[in-house]
Amino acid sequence: MNKQIGTIKRWRVQIFAITWIAYAAFYFTRKAFSVAKLGIADDPDFTLDKMAMANLDAIYLAAYAVGQFTWGIFADRFGPRVVVLGGLLISAAAALVMGSFATLPVFATCMLVQGLAQSTGWSGLCKNIGSFFPAGQRGRVLGLWSSCYAFGGLVASPFAGWWAYTLIGTWHAAFISSAVVVGLTAVLFFIFQRNTPEDVGLPAVEPLPPQSAEEDAAERRMSVWEPLREILRNRTVLILGLSYFLLKPARYAILLWGPVIVYEQMPSVGKVGAAIVPTSFELAGLLGPVMIGLASDKLFGARRMPACVISLLALTLSLALFMGALHTGSVVLVMALLFFMGLTLYGPDSMICGAAAIDFGSAKAGATAAGFVNGCGSVGAVLGGLLPGYFDTVTVFIVFAACALVSALVLVPYWNSRPQGLEPVRALVPNGPLLIKPLRT
Repeated sequence: MNKQIGTIKRWRVQIFAITWIAYAAFYFTRKAFSVAKLGIADDPDFTLDKMAMANLDAIYLAAYAVGQFTWGIFADRFGPRVVVLGGLLISAAAALVMGSFATLPVFATCMLVQGLAQSTGWSGLCKNIGSFFPAGQRGRVLGLWSSCYAFGGLVASPFAGWWAYTLIGTWHAAFISSAVVVGLTAVLFFIFQRNTPEDVGLPAVEPLPPQSAEEDAAERRMSVWEPLREILRNRTVLILGLSYFLLKPARYAILLWGPVIVYEQMPSVGKVGAAIVPTSFELAGLLGPVMIGLASDKLFGARRMPACVISLLALTLSLALFMGALHTGSVVLVMALLFFMGLTLYGPDSMICGAAAIDFGSAKAGATAAGFVNGCGSVGAVLGGLLPGYFDTVTVFIVFAACALVSALVLVPYWNSRPQGLEPVRALVPNGPLLIKPLRT
């Protein structure tokens, strides 16, 4: 038994690490275009205005949303391994093509492919983590794990910017260098990842109730779309999807347009500086998921909504103040507000589409639930990619602040919701038997 416990602990560390690295790597090819925009704007051989760039972002995000709704279903049916590995390889290939061929049709096609490829990551990897950790630990584990995409965004922009504008001197290098990182990650994922404890000879963390042979046969005959139909009947998951739809546009506007917004309002920082300033947003994103995961498990007894609501209300305030900070011209003030914005955005972002979605989806449809919620968010993220290209930045951030407020309000009725598989808190019974023997005196 002790050996088995030691083994499951080792595999938990390994799965946590390789899935964390895999999802962080996706952000290298995801952020490459946002960094390349700075060079493309000055490239006489490849002219794209802001609207064209916004349309390319919208193509990517629309494909990403479609992928979120579908890949979770396939991850539930076939396992995360084949789905995520394919996504990593295709994403790297698409980035190589974008770095090699500068034409609008090529970019439009590759952004479509990128969206479908990168959408394989979230639902499958969340399911992977959920298979190795029980519900009572999932809030803090997925909170800590969700720091991967903040780290990816934090590192990816300076990395691509350094290769493109300092080392090589062309925006093409942003794509090629990012593709190499993702390709190497795919190799590591193939070597170290496994889908479930059962795949390595260990018992399931949360075993499903035993089924008869007839039930097993019926399950095998079940349509691949049945988990999605089950999720669509789950009101809590639908509300999570609505909340995430309202939350995600702000994150993607900063993710895709952050360097451009900073450079327009504060041109004195330069192109490399404009790529670096928004990293304070991602830096805070390393802490936000960890803090909200600990709060939900330790302070709120595995209730996910209280921490999300409180954080979203604080996010509303920071979004409303952002443009005022930019107009001051103070780099320190802008980075400080971006840090607070990242702290209050990445926390509920990770919780809503991660731990909460896995908790309130069923054991057999965890990836489908995570994919559905993230898909709803990705539909909203299309607005995050489009609006900065069509409207002034002040209007855009006022809209984002209003959306964050509504996102908080729709979660309030679910304040006391807890995961189904969680053991109920036992009340103290007077004169009942002691579970721990007292010390002898």
